[in-house]
Amino acid sequence: MKVVFGYPPLASKKGIPLLGQNRQFQWVHSPWTAYPMIPAYAATMLKENSYQVYWLDGINSNQTYSRWQNDLRKINPDILLLETKTPVIKKHWQIINKIKKQKLKIKIILVGDHVTAMPEESFKNSQVDYVITGGDYDFLLLNLLNHLTKKEKLEPGILYRKNAKIKNQKSKFKIEDKKIITTGKFKLNHNLNTLPFIDRDLTRWQLYAYNNSNYLRLPGTYTMFARDCWWGRCTFCSWTILYPQWRVIQPQRALDEIGQLIEKYQIKEIMDDSGTFPVGEWLKEFCQGMIKKGYAKKIHINCNMRLNAGLTPQDYQLMAKAGFRLILYGLESSNQKTLDKLNKNLKIETVEKNLSLAKQAGLKPHLTVMIGYPWETKQDILNTLNFVKKLFKNNLIDSLQATLVIPYPGTPLFKEAKKNGWLKTEDWNKYDMQQSVLHTPLTDEELKKIIQDFYKSIFSLSFLIRKAQEALTDLDVFSYYLRLGLKLPSKLLDFSEKK
Repeated sequence: MKVVFGYPPLASKKGIPLLGQNRQFQWVHSPWTAYPMIPAYAATMLKENSYQVYWLDGINSNQTYSRWQNDLRKINPDILLLETKTPVIKKHWQIINKIKKQKLKIKIILVGDHVTAMPEESFKNSQVDYVITGGDYDFLLLNLLNHLTKKEKLEPGILYRKNAKIKNQKSKFKIEDKKIITTGKFKLNHNLNTLPFIDRDLTRWQLYAYNNSNYLRLPGTYTMFARDCWWGRCTFCSWTILYPQWRVIQPQRALDEIGQLIEKYQIKEIMDDSGTFPVGEWLKEFCQGMIKKGYAKKIHINCNMRLNAGLTPQDYQLMAKAGFRLILYGLESSNQKTLDKLNKNLKIETVEKNLSLAKQAGLKPHLTVMIGYPWETKQDILNTLNFVKKLFKNNLIDSLQATLVIPYPGTPLFKEAKKNGWLKTEDWNKYDMQQSVLHTPLTDEELKKIIQDFYKSIFSLSFLIRKAQEALTDLDVFSYYLRLGLKLPSKLLDFSEKK
């Protein structure tokens, strides 16, 4: 059986789509590539089980749709898997229907947070054959193919069509009895320690090794030692849909994978994309292993972390000694009311202290913020902007990501927005961060202007002097800051008031 993991090109004047392995979708003007970990695990698992696997990422290969389609035709696969997301789901429906119209005998599978939240919708709007829900779709895909080829019993979390016409009754989709079959609610009961090391050649890791601003030293790649965040209750996060419970692989298994990345692929930097990196005894054992094996001198590690993770000065110092470099923290807002409504479990008065501990250990904190909450006034947003300026001025953060808040279907924030009449639209094409989909006191133009102001806030005189001093002492650091500097105009263009 031939299986294609496909990312068909999505041509748009809006820019390049950030799709694979992204919690928040955005069109950008400069490439930014995240290595799609779960599809890569799935591809490897299928190959190890004697399926013929092909990796067709037309987006990051800069293909035209016709070229991607020709490649698909040449392979003539039995199965095509598409990772999708709310802002591009309608485009994927069109692509599915186009493939089916050409009478190619391909069974098509959709995965991702949108179809997990609203699986029936895609059967109504496209000729998709299967929807796999939940975040363990690497395990479930293998199960589905084993079912098709070996009659293995299907696990919970899979929906499929049974040769039937779907009726639309009063604009509400209804699964007719025995027409769309579901195996039930997905379960996260798979042992992550049984996962194979990803075949990165099969999954074309080089496509994702260079255009990622998290990497100081190149080439870089992703790992994912946990699924997904041990807090997992932030109301805006779409991956809480995929991973309502948290699991982690054993520290030794993580260390073995890093050893392979160093020796086999000569990787110099890792971005671990666990929603929040493991802490406590797991973190200590992992860091001690990095030091003992000598990996800390060969590779840098970047990770996501919570500002209220309870890390001590000793923890941060151990992380630095173990090779950690960039630590990504989700702040989202400096207003306590917003933090509480988002269920961040964070007190704003603790933020500077925690950032200071990371900086004192020699780590590089990166901060994410969002604006466009229905309850925030312009002054609330400016408070966050001024807070960020202060953090840069006091050398407590090194980089920043600012975006519009987009409530994806299935999240508590989406449900709250719908209940309170905050949604401007449920046209999924407009959930692409080109405009706000929430009613706010500010216009889209005002919101985009303030996002640009967030990025401009980085460049205080003291910040520039510090970074110039760093760059003069290390060629890799100089190249890194040069790459970031060259990306700034495109980042500002992503939030142009004219877009």
